[in-house]
Amino acid sequence: MFLQLPRRRLALDAPVVMGILNVTPDSFSDGGVHATLEQACERARQMVAEGAGIIDIGGESTRPGAASVSEAEELDRVVPVIERLARELDVVLSVDTTKPLVMREAIRAGAEMINDINALRAESAVETAAASGAAVCLMHMQGEPRTMQQDPRYQDVVGEVHAFLQERIRHCLAAGIGRERIAVDPGFGFGKRLEHNQALLGRLAAFDDLGCPLLAGLSRKSMFGQLLGLPVERRLPASLAAAVLAAWQGARILRVHDVGPTVEALKVAQFARQAGTPAAPTG
Repeated sequence: MFLQLPRRRLALDAPVVMGILNVTPDSFSDGGVHATLEQACERARQMVAEGAGIIDIGGESTRPGAASVSEAEELDRVVPVIERLARELDVVLSVDTTKPLVMREAIRAGAEMINDINALRAESAVETAAASGAAVCLMHMQGEPRTMQQDPRYQDVVGEVHAFLQERIRHCLAAGIGRERIAVDPGFGFGKRLEHNQALLGRLAAFDDLGCPLLAGLSRKSMFGQLLGLPVERRLPASLAAAVLAAWQGARILRVHDVGPTVEALKVAQFARQAGTPAAPTG
């Protein structure tokens, strides 16, 4: 399995870690920590050294209740970081945005992937992504960031998320975005209660038939706070367990804050999975 990028193919035979780089003042876990250009670039270099295959750069917080920012402000936050990293690092750069203008300028600056929590539903977003040649990640979200956790409801969360992603894939294919350029994300924590997240995590294999790589973003999520009563800074063990469970069920990209520990945990899981794979005949 692979993901087609503008200048290369990203192999997904083994799970790839996507390191989160928030250049925002108000993200739920690390807002303000990497707000300057130097801080952001240093963090990216560290994540690559720890084994990240993708760096996901976001200039607008998507935590519950987060306020939106203007296109100009988001561009000012992400484009200089992308330009610098594209010159310095041989790593796939992703832009975490819902805005078509930001998508276009980020790709011009050197990004090769668009990670959109709105699944390219904004006006002209699909057309912008198609023309860019970038890979895309389509995420499910019920509602919008400011209100998504107020009262999320589902009859069958896995079935409804699957149907949504299937429809968005069809929309992308019709717009000229080849299936080899598409990844999908069930959107843990985005308009979901604890029981919804539980159902998705336990049944991730249900998304295999979509025919696109699955991205799972579980790192430090509030679901672990609800389940374990732990603050954000103490959710690493839970995040690692969830990443391994997701990868074991077929997730090919794991979006995380803690790159090094996740890379190590996934190597152990991959080592165990390989024991069940018959060796190719020789001679």
